[in-house]
Amino acid sequence: MDTALTRSQFVRWRAAIFAIFLASGLSIATWASRVPDIKSALEIDKAQVGMLLLSMGIASIIGISTSPAVMARTGARVGMLVTMLSFGVGVALIGLGTNVFGSLPVVVIGLVLFGFGNGSLDVMMNVEATAIEQHMGKTILPVFHAFFSFGTVIGAGLGALAVHLGLDVATHTIVVAVIIMAGALVCFLNVPVRDEALDPEPAEKPAWRERMHVALSAWREPRTYALGVVMLGMSFAEGGANDWLALGVVEGHHADPALGAAALAVFSVAMTVVRLFGGPLVDRFGRVVVLRVLAVAAAGGILLFILAPSLPLVFLGAALWGIGASLGFPLGMSAAADDPAKAAARVSAAATIGYVAFLGGPPILGFISNHIGLLNTLFILVALAAFSGLFSGAARPLREDEMSEKP
Repeated sequence: MDTALTRSQFVRWRAAIFAIFLASGLSIATWASRVPDIKSALEIDKAQVGMLLLSMGIASIIGISTSPAVMARTGARVGMLVTMLSFGVGVALIGLGTNVFGSLPVVVIGLVLFGFGNGSLDVMMNVEATAIEQHMGKTILPVFHAFFSFGTVIGAGLGALAVHLGLDVATHTIVVAVIIMAGALVCFLNVPVRDEALDPEPAEKPAWRERMHVALSAWREPRTYALGVVMLGMSFAEGGANDWLALGVVEGHHADPALGAAALAVFSVAMTVVRLFGGPLVDRFGRVVVLRVLAVAAAGGILLFILAPSLPLVFLGAALWGIGASLGFPLGMSAAADDPAKAAARVSAAATIGYVAFLGGPPILGFISNHIGLLNTLFILVALAAFSGLFSGAARPLREDEMSEKP
């Protein structure tokens, strides 16, 4: 049963969820920043990189899809601990498979653990973050996603530094994995037990079938799918950047691998800055206007990245790309949580749609790029960003008469 949180408990809860978002971003950028080195060490081509991404994407989609069942069985609090430990082990195995074992199957196993754990965690941490936003009564979800971006900035920066210092992938990933797993234990101790996150004490826990019914209720609502369309384009843009931007600089624009990692850092910094100031922008101009403006920025930035004749313009394109893709996902989450009575179920469903695009899209881009080239493949992201902007009206806040009392 929920009890009123003291100020100290609330602050520790909020800090723990901030840290979880950061750890997720750190893990993804750690992998993404070393893709060129992993490709080189394993002597694989872009199609095989696409296969690696596909294995991670399939595992992530399974993690996302089963996350409501995990929450129904364990609650978000325990579920987040287990999934963070899982993807921490996965990060370490990616490095060990690359440099210690020289084994593609070991890397695949690492990516499966990494993908499943991160996918499942992403749903649960968004449920927790929207609950905190509802508790505070103002738009702060972009700030949580800014912490995810902080994680990607730190991860990309550490990746660039590791490349510069000549550290192998194994050393780099093992250090990051230890940090993630230690952080998981600390965060677990500071997240409160909440009914809305399906994690009451065992004696008070409703039947599992009843909890599953609540968790899956949003899939019967048309608005869930409309928000999913809005989020899909920007999730594709963000996921595509995380997995292919660095390689696009290296192979598409013939730059040094360190510059590829640096361009990913520029993308992440730009995204982080907008997410930090996203709340006030949304409160002033509204979700729909902000989403449409940023869709234009994303499409323009990706076009510039593809067509730029010089590296400074490539970096400018990466910055605009990050700015444009910054708020699509968090504003979709905020819209899903408009009705507090159904926030958890709707956030879970919307996050599933967004992360299917975020994690499943890049492997598809990898297969296509092997036939038409990586930079040409990125034109797909331009079209999807524009499509997302056209459907941004779905994020309009709900009116009072559209709210419900019970999930």
